[in-house]
Amino acid sequence: MQTIRILEQKTTELFEQKVIRGACHMYDGQEACAVGVEASIQPSDHLITGYRTHGFMVTRGASLKEIVSELAGRRDGVCKGKGGSMHLQTKNLYGGFGIVGSQVPLGCGLAFACKYRNTDKLCVCLYGDGASNQGQVHESFNMASLWNLPVIFVCENNLYGKGTHVGRASANTDLYKRGDNIPGMRVDGMDVLCVKEASRFAVNHCRSGKGPIILELMTCCYRGHMLTQTSHETPKEVQDIRKSRDAIKLLKNHMLSSELTSVEELQEMNDQIVRDVEEAAEFSLSSPEPPLEDLCSHIFCNNSPFSVRGVNPWTHLVSLS
Repeated sequence: MQTIRILEQKTTELFEQKVIRGACHMYDGQEACAVGVEASIQPSDHLITGYRTHGFMVTRGASLKEIVSELAGRRDGVCKGKGGSMHLQTKNLYGGFGIVGSQVPLGCGLAFACKYRNTDKLCVCLYGDGASNQGQVHESFNMASLWNLPVIFVCENNLYGKGTHVGRASANTDLYKRGDNIPGMRVDGMDVLCVKEASRFAVNHCRSGKGPIILELMTCCYRGHMLTQTSHETPKEVQDIRKSRDAIKLLKNHMLSSELTSVEELQEMNDQIVRDVEEAAEFSLSSPEPPLEDLCSHIFCNNSPFSVRGVNPWTHLVSLS
């Protein structure tokens, strides 16, 4: 969680310096959601989410150098500098989707593949409270229930869909009940141990062949919808949440009171994370931008090279797998 927090602080700094451009959706405050879910699944399980993806890139195992370079649009990024903040992908993490709710039916497809191939893998499909009102989300609920798919629908409810409070957009704000006959539960998304335990329950539910389940994680985004917007809450509200419910502070206090660690050990860990993030930032600044001739590469996987037409009358580009 501390790695994600410090990474986001550095991301903000690089964005303000115009090293990172475009839409940049931050994960500050929601760290317990990514870490708690990841602690309960296997690396071979599938995970798909929307465009607030930085946290899951860390938990899914992408290196800090790959992540920061991608945010900066550099060739050494995890997507060769062509995805950016909104379209991050790594092994068994399928994005990073800019269309609100579009990842949910795709997550059902991944879960269907798990079942069709007779594996014990599952798909964790994440979306926000704003996406919960999208028609395709409810169509996916119906399909997942009908076909008994091994999918965990995780709603990261930070109470705001872009700038609109959930109470102004949803007649039923109990989002974990939206699946009709799909079981669901509401979880404190600021407590990583709570998220982990609920996710473990959901994983056992899916792997035992009982079909889909919904988790609604009640969390808080410390920033606005993206870095160009102010925070959803008032400064006092954010300050109060940071003081009383911050996920990292809650776990830190629990570990210290249980004598699982020491202040010195935590400080040493923090210092190392800061060094790692700074090193990743320096690496990204030295990485070149992707060249024009790579613009159309990686359109298809394992395909022979082919010409790409219509780019402009003067440039001839070839797509490479």
